[in-house]
Amino acid sequence: MPISVGDTLPSATFRLMTADGPVPKSGDEIFKGKKVVLFAVPGAFTPTCHKNHLPGYLAEAEAIKAKGVDTIAVVSVNDPFVMGAWEKATGADGKIVFLADPDAAFAKALDLTFDGSAAGLGVRSKRFAMLVEDGVVKVLNIEDVPSKADVSSAAAMLGAL
Repeated sequence: MPISVGDTLPSATFRLMTADGPVPKSGDEIFKGKKVVLFAVPGAFTPTCHKNHLPGYLAEAEAIKAKGVDTIAVVSVNDPFVMGAWEKATGADGKIVFLADPDAAFAKALDLTFDGSAAGLGVRSKRFAMLVEDGVVKVLNIEDVPSKADVSSAAAMLGAL
């Protein structure tokens, strides 16, 4: 059963790209004691993710943080090298934290995956956005179609804050 509002996030280890290479980062390091907007995309550089979803969060980052949000993070079933390249390519450094979920462990633990094999992608995360306070899901917006970024958009999240 997919994660729901009121649930605590499962423990997870993400990978972040740093100047020294990829480093592990625990879910506790990201969410404990913080108010975090986390949005998930099926893949870095994919059309909707790259041209619509992420740019919306970049454009609204200051407004979202002005609502008391400590961190805005994006997670994708990609390796940390791809996520690091995507961060640099979009100019999001310092505004959004890019979390790699390379084996889809986090997406699977949330029960928010889909099979993108027909498009050559394999198992991927569904597109969603959530507000997490101290590890507890307060808002959860899941897209019904991977190519849409409506209910999980920055504008929708900003309206829920």
